[in-house]
Amino acid sequence: MSTSGNSISDGFVKSEVNNGISSITFFHPASNSLPRNILSKLSDAIRNAGEAKDVRVIILKSEGDRAFCAGASFDELLAINNETEGIQFFSGFANVINAIRTCPKFVLGRVQGKAVGGGVGLAAAADHCFATRFASIKLSELAIGIGPFVVGPAVERKLGTSGFSQLTIDSSSWKTADWAAQYGLYSEVFDSSEKMDVAIDTLAKQLASSSPAAMYELKKVLWSGTEGWDTLLNDRAAISGRLVLSDFTRKAIQAFNK
Repeated sequence: MSTSGNSISDGFVKSEVNNGISSITFFHPASNSLPRNILSKLSDAIRNAGEAKDVRVIILKSEGDRAFCAGASFDELLAINNETEGIQFFSGFANVINAIRTCPKFVLGRVQGKAVGGGVGLAAAADHCFATRFASIKLSELAIGIGPFVVGPAVERKLGTSGFSQLTIDSSSWKTADWAAQYGLYSEVFDSSEKMDVAIDTLAKQLASSSPAAMYELKKVLWSGTEGWDTLLNDRAAISGRLVLSDFTRKAIQAFNK
């Protein structure tokens, strides 16, 4: 096992490999939100697992029960002082999505609880995603004057334009896990984390014994058409990096953060 992070209070990313299965777990005390250091460590962990010869399949998950990921860290959004810092922050989300996209191995998502903003992006970027009935989703970015620009391509790829537009425009409403499964974000919804983990373990073991070459070629087929995402997501990060500096967004984040 390898663990990255300064302390529990700062959050962490840890990786563990067993029988060809790499489990990458992230945690932050603020409902598993994603500050820059966590985003950086996540993208590094995914790339390292993709390159590791003893890894056949990857499981991406978070600590805790009812919160998979709260998305961007509001404290860090408020600390952004210029467009360069804004681009750097939102590029962290782009780097994680692109790490999953370009990883030569399948990434299985485990969503045990609510997912907001960037958390929905992580679930959408996963090649195959499991969830519990507590895993409702929301794209709240428009409510604070930003918009889900960076995660948008991944979410739209999975949910289609209709599902993505519903989430984006109605930014204050939660969609249930069943709704997310209907639109293709989740492959299956379970009544409990225990039942979900049995299904994940079964599929992960099956994939760990499958042909790495065949899985790599299949992953390339499944992600066909996304070859320009390195540029696209960085351009989207620039949009968010500019908008986060507006007075509207500053005031909205402060109101949410009270």
